[in-house]
Amino acid sequence: MTLVAGVDSSTQSCKIVIRDAATGAPVRQGRAPHPDGTEIHPDRWWRALGEAIGAAGGLDDVAALSVGGQQHGMVVLDADGEVIRPALLWNDTRSAEAARDLIRELGDGDEAAGRKAWADAVGSVPVASLTITKLRWLADHEPDNARRIAAVCLPHDWLTWRLSGAESLEALTTDRSDASGTGYFDSVANAYRRDLLALALRVDQENAERIVLPRVVGPHEAAARGGGDVDGRDLSHLVLGPGCGDNAGAALGLGLRAGQTSVSLGTSGVVAAVSAAPSRDASGLVAGFADATGAFLPLACTLNGARVLDAAKRVLDVTYDEFDALALSAEPGAGGLVHVPYLEGERTPNLPEATGVLTGMTLESLTPANYARSAVEGLLCLMSACVDAVRAQGAAIDRVSLVGGGVKWTSAKELSSAVLGVPVDVPSPGEYVANGAAKQAAWVLAGGEEPPAWELGPVERLTAEPRPEVRAAYDRVSEIVAAAVRARPAAGAR
Repeated sequence: MTLVAGVDSSTQSCKIVIRDAATGAPVRQGRAPHPDGTEIHPDRWWRALGEAIGAAGGLDDVAALSVGGQQHGMVVLDADGEVIRPALLWNDTRSAEAARDLIRELGDGDEAAGRKAWADAVGSVPVASLTITKLRWLADHEPDNARRIAAVCLPHDWLTWRLSGAESLEALTTDRSDASGTGYFDSVANAYRRDLLALALRVDQENAERIVLPRVVGPHEAAARGGGDVDGRDLSHLVLGPGCGDNAGAALGLGLRAGQTSVSLGTSGVVAAVSAAPSRDASGLVAGFADATGAFLPLACTLNGARVLDAAKRVLDVTYDEFDALALSAEPGAGGLVHVPYLEGERTPNLPEATGVLTGMTLESLTPANYARSAVEGLLCLMSACVDAVRAQGAAIDRVSLVGGGVKWTSAKELSSAVLGVPVDVPSPGEYVANGAAKQAAWVLAGGEEPPAWELGPVERLTAEPRPEVRAAYDRVSEIVAAAVRARPAAGAR
């Protein structure tokens, strides 16, 4: 039996799964935590990967490995390959003003023209999460560090490079899916936009050309051979796959094809639809990313995901089961309570300076059950708005696959179909990003035009009568919140 490994280096932890390359059957797995925060030194990922490999029983019998990783994180390296400063992660919102500046600059001062220009150029309008906005923040706030940049890469790029044992910056590789989330890669032309990189760093084209950007590897092309890990284990027998961004990895792990959509409730909330055609949404709600197979992945991502429910559970001081029981005991609409869960600011809609809102409070409505239900309905309404945004880009969404850590909340699962307004498929719990990376590793070994057709396992199908009144109440409040935030002076860096 030939074994392959897939890694998910996410915001919160590093997970590794080892599977049978032919069938996808699980063999063993391991994990290790990442530190909290939105600014993390990549060495912490490297140490966590080593711990996860050890917990999984090592890789001596594994033939190939691919790394799926959190998208957008800015890793900047100097001429010696050393990390210049801790990586700014996707959920670091200090670059919000930089995003606004880049939009205006590409539009010669006209914001609408700038949004269209960015969407036409790279498929996405800058928001604080994209790598390009973090580079602009660096140029403005840490110019000495910006001047030291010899290479820019992403979390999965850096980990693959470290696993290869390479020392040359020229050996850095990435894949089309992760590159598409930088803001300076055109996934239609499959080419970097050095002019946009120059704009972000406030340098001329010549200096932008000197910066090493990872070579974009094909969907099932080997990126390198293994070298070693943080603990000195020999990995020279390993074939390293191209890797992928976490959202593309999840789509691959789920086996999504063109026309199929996933809703993921993790640290963030993500709606992703595999498409044969690119999206170019000038509103900025939908990012025009690429998937891990050569297709496209129009995607709407929130800053707020399952942690909304964690926060509500903490406020109520109850167990998971008690929280679910409370939420499910309340009536739809939560007695008039409406929770707009912008607890970390928000990306979709683009309101990085927003905070959460709870409204509709009366002596009658303010009960633990209604509060719990309002948190669940608020999170699902946020995801429903993302589904609508992706649908507006031409995706035919009449059913979704619900995945992510948030599925452990029975209340979120049970209420999902009613709030989203479509039937919901819930695959068996699993590490779908890591599974997707493992499938990619198997594809590298097997070759061919299509990835291996691994069985997904049992799927729970949920159907409920839609409750549009819940979403309507949410929309009324969220529009008020958005108007209030946009009326405030820009907060700048935070």
